[in-house]
Amino acid sequence: MSTNVVRSIDTSVARVATKLEIVVIPVSDVGRAKEFYGRLGWRLDADYDDGKGFRVIQFTPPGSGCSVIFGKNVTPAAPGSAQGLYLIVSDIEAARKDLLDRGVQISEVFHNDGVYAGTDEPFLFGGVRVSGPDPEHRSYRSFASFKDPDGNGWLFQEITTRLAGRIDSAATTFASASDLASAMRRASVAHGKHEERIGKADPNWPDWYAEYMAREQSGEELPQ
Repeated sequence: MSTNVVRSIDTSVARVATKLEIVVIPVSDVGRAKEFYGRLGWRLDADYDDGKGFRVIQFTPPGSGCSVIFGKNVTPAAPGSAQGLYLIVSDIEAARKDLLDRGVQISEVFHNDGVYAGTDEPFLFGGVRVSGPDPEHRSYRSFASFKDPDGNGWLFQEITTRLAGRIDSAATTFASASDLASAMRRASVAHGKHEERIGKADPNWPDWYAEYMAREQSGEELPQ
């Protein structure tokens, strides 16, 4: 008689910090890939060649805690097989313009209109691309895509407000001055509506801004 052992699944958050550090990108021409990722404005962290057929190059996107590596004899994966690599930005139009200014081809901004099925160029979940940003500019809904010379596929995804539980609500951080400025602009618009509701100028606006920006980033209910 066989016995099936059923173990319960622990859904609690792990107590040991486990940080994603590296994503491996399979490429066919190391020099060409280095030129491309350097042209994106990413930071070059390492270029190591042991002179025996092994070479590894590491780049880090601005504001990212995770880096990418590629090179020679780094991975057996087929060049161009890495797809659905997400780059999170707070202003997708600005991010797209930056790549265009650097001479990098990138798609128009698109959204998925809540549809998660389709056969066009894939992105996470494989969706039908609807031209233009999300009409309501909702977080997680607007995208733009580009490829490296081998065809590895990247996506910009615009996120301004994280889903609840996605980040530590006690630790508000901004990846760049641009992200901080964008958050302040959104807080400014919201604060203007707040002053309309209370019918007077709010002398305590710095605290209101701070609370709004912290809650927005952690996905908590926004102040009114």
